Amino acid sequence: MLKFHKEGAKIILATCAIVVAIVLLSDSLITNFYILKFVQIISLIFLILVLQFFRNPIRLTDVNDTKIIAPVDGKVVVIEEVYESEYFKEKRLMISIFMSPINVHVTRYALNGIVKFSKYHPGKYLVAWHPKASEENERTTVVIENQVFGEVLYRQIAGALARRIVNYAKEGMQVVQGEDAGFIKFGSRVDLYLPIGTEINVKLNQKAVGGITVIAKKS
Repeated sequence: MLKFHKEGAKIILATCAIVVAIVLLSDSLITNFYILKFVQIISLIFLILVLQFFRNPIRLTDVNDTKIIAPVDGKVVVIEEVYESEYFKEKRLMISIFMSPINVHVTRYALNGIVKFSKYHPGKYLVAWHPKASEENERTTVVIENQVFGEVLYRQIAGALARRIVNYAKEGMQVVQGEDAGFIKFGSRVDLYLPIGTEINVKLNQKAVGGITVIAKKS
């Protein structure tokens, strides 16, 4: 069964109404057959693109405290040690997953635990792969405390097209791995900050599937 994310409800309804209006009006206003069909086909393609963007496939997560799963769909573009300046103020192992506009944009909790920190930052809309995007773009920072990995931070980062990040994590919440943590509209990336020495289970340029792909694990 095809499902759509609740964050897309208003946009989907508005798009459907606009497309229906265009199809009906064009049928009565445009006399040239080829132009008429072109307008109607373009309108339907636009509707399909909106629907695919807000799709929310059911993912059966193998919930496990000894694993950290991909919070989003996309491509692993960074695996490196960096200095995390907002919360830890020390070096962490960063894993970045870049989402293109055709990826599923649901954010899922990467691990079980308690939300220790959750903060929204307004900002710029640099392209998501820009080196300064994680510090200057619109973003949210969430820290989850897990009994196996300790504190793990993830950051939703808006891209050049994104204009709204939705974050459901609130401080004190008990969250479950794989459950819906939010949504990023129209392209972006998510960074995970793990303890140094964590065993990484993915490689650069690997495709990650949110709620399924194991990013890191502890034996």
